[in-house]
Order: sequence, then C-alpha cells, then structure tokens
Amino acid sequence: MAWFGRLSSAIHWISKMLCRFWRWTTLKFYPALGGETPGRRIESGSIRVETEISEKLPESCLTVSPPAVFAVKSEYNIDLQEETTGEDEAAGLVGVSKVKRKSCGEEDEDDFDSHEYRVKTTDEFYCGYDSTWETEDVEKDPRECISPPMASDSYKFRRFESAARDMQNYRHDYPNQQRSRGSNYPDTQPNLNFYLGNTPSVPDDMYITSFHSEWLGSYEELEYVHTYIQWLFPLPEPGMNYQATPLTRKEVEDFCQSSDAKENLLKSYKLMLDFYGIELCDEATGKVKRASNWEARYNNLNSHTHNNLRITRILKCLGILGFPHYQAPLVRFFLKETLVEKELPNVRDSVLNYFLFAVRDRKQRRGLIKFAYEQYKHEEFVWCPRRIQELWSCPIKAIKRGRLSLQV
Repeated sequence: MAWFGRLSSAIHWISKMLCRFWRWTTLKFYPALGGETPGRRIESGSIRVETEISEKLPESCLTVSPPAVFAVKSEYNIDLQEETTGEDEAAGLVGVSKVKRKSCGEEDEDDFDSHEYRVKTTDEFYCGYDSTWETEDVEKDPRECISPPMASDSYKFRRFESAARDMQNYRHDYPNQQRSRGSNYPDTQPNLNFYLGNTPSVPDDMYITSFHSEWLGSYEELEYVHTYIQWLFPLPEPGMNYQATPLTRKEVEDFCQSSDAKENLLKSYKLMLDFYGIELCDEATGKVKRASNWEARYNNLNSHTHNNLRITRILKCLGILGFPHYQAPLVRFFLKETLVEKELPNVRDSVLNYFLFAVRDRKQRRGLIKFAYEQYKHEEFVWCPRRIQELWSCPIKAIKRGRLSLQV
C-alpha cells in the first residue's frame, strides 16, 4: 500500500501547486479585467467583501477567484458579520461589513439569533416538535404543536421526530401531566422526603445515605436493580417502578430551595457517573471527564442499552432540580466520546435523539447540535434542518443561492 500513499501525496502536491498558480494568475490578470486585488474593497459577482484583514492572514487562509469570493477556512475561527443594503438585496447580494477573528474555543451565541438561522416548515428535516431554531424566547407549548407532513421519509428522521415530541413535552414542564396527588398518597412529597433522608425508597427500603455509602462501586446492583433510578432521579412523569411517584410542581419548588436535597442529588449524580466510567471534575461548571475505570464501564454501558434511558432521565432531572448547567457539559462529553473518539457505538443514537434535546438552554442546544454536525461522519444528519446544515457546511453554495454562509 506504500504506492497508494505516494500517489496521494503526489496528488495533494499537484493540487496545492495548481491552487497557488490559480491565485497568482488571478492576482496578476484579474485587475486588468476590472477587478481589484485583495486588501481592497471588492464588488463583483455575488458577494461584496471588506478585505482589510486579508493581509493579516496566511495565504492558505484565503482563496480568491472570480467573482472574487473569499472562502475562509473554519480553523481560523472567522466571524463574518453581515450588512446588507436595500440595493444589495434587490441585486441578490450579501454584504460583509467586517471580519473579526475569534479567540480559540469562543462560541458567539448571538450568531444563532441571526435571521440566517430561521427555517421554514417545508425544510427537509424540519421537525414540528423541536423548537431549537425558533425565534421565540419561550418554548412552544407541545399541545399546540402540529407536525407538518414530513418532507423526509428517512427512518432516522422518524425516530428523531418521535423522540422530539417527548423531549419538547419535558422542556415545557409536562403540560399534560397531573400535578396534584389525591388521598391515595398519604405522603404529599415522597421524593423530597426521600432526599432529605426522612423516608426510604420503595420497594428497596433504602435511605438516600445508604445508596451513597453502600452502592458506590456496587456495579452489579446498579446494573441489575431497576427500581432505584426513579428515586435517585425523580421526574414529573411516571416510570417503570409503580411504587415511585412523579414529582409535583410543589416538590420541584421545595427541592430547589433545599441545600440538603441538592447536595444529596449531587452525590447521586457522582454515584451514577462512576458507574458509567465518568468523573465530575468541576462542581461549579459541571465539566466531566473519563474516570480511571472507563474501559470496563464503557463496555458495560455499550452492552446494556437500557442505561441510555437512565442517562436521559438523569439529564432531565438535572434540568428540573437545580442543575441545568450540568446538562450541556455531559452531553458534549458523550458527543465527543461517540462521534470523535468512536467509543460507545450503541449509545450514539440516544445521544443524538435524546441527550442533545434534554438541554434546556436553547443556545447551548444549538451549539451542541453544531458540534455534532461537524463531527458526524455517518449517513445523513437528520437532527437539524437542511438549511442550517448548508450554512455550516457549504459557504460557496450558500453564496450562489444568494445568502452568506458562516463558518466559525
């Protein structure tokens, strides 16, 4: 296979030389045809660009060709800010008023609020149950959501749409869920009392302190006992353990105001992270990393897919009971492990369908979807409208269609 490597290197070198030759001829002869060289304002073709920054960037960063379209590579973290005049719009042009370099790792969340990120219901991968790309600050009530006829017959998209309905219901605080308990429940706050150490779980008869002290590292119990997860991570929705009761709105309010309950919830989170081979390395931000036992725990997680449901529950619970800032770091961790590190293949679909959309902060959710799209190397990406994908992946194509693509 050595010959193949040499052939690839030769092709790469020839391509590089051709690009340099094309750039040289463009710079030399294009001005004679009425164009202008880089470093000055260019008004030609379908885009108008202020290029004062061009002289400050490496030559490889800019590609110039008639009609003077600049393709700025994403590794330079360039932020293109739009400024279109009425005359430009009439001509189908998009103007760029300035080009600003971002610092490494910086996410400009305001970019997602641009009109460029608005989508139509006719988009190929538009999902009526996903409000990620809507402009309103408040989540749309799921009872008012009407999914349009699907433009895609993709099986993966149908699975996502089904999951999106559930996650939208969660992010909107379960508008159809019964919130009060009748006389059949003598304890009106069983979940809170369990977390305060006043009552044990049912049917395991375990107090919260016993879970934390006796089950830490007890992987057999954590894997094969299925009645504890609803007590450790309660939600306003029913689950498999009929002896555990859903959270009420009053319980949620009182739980979030109790430092003892939240401290115990943090211990429960660490307990389950250890079970999955993950370590919480920053309690302030929620940042996580691989634990020392990650290989064995990853093998278990990858072979027992019911844990995907448990992790979805954990993410939902964090969002409801006072730790919403923990959601995005955990989801990003799973995105990296599944899409970049290629670990946990049996968890990947749950990460994309459920984990991502458990994140309540809409801008954080958009940033995570963008990260997922950039790292996704499989079939079609159905978790984001096609228009958004075009903005992220193909700037030249977007320019030809009369709009500017931002690659940051």
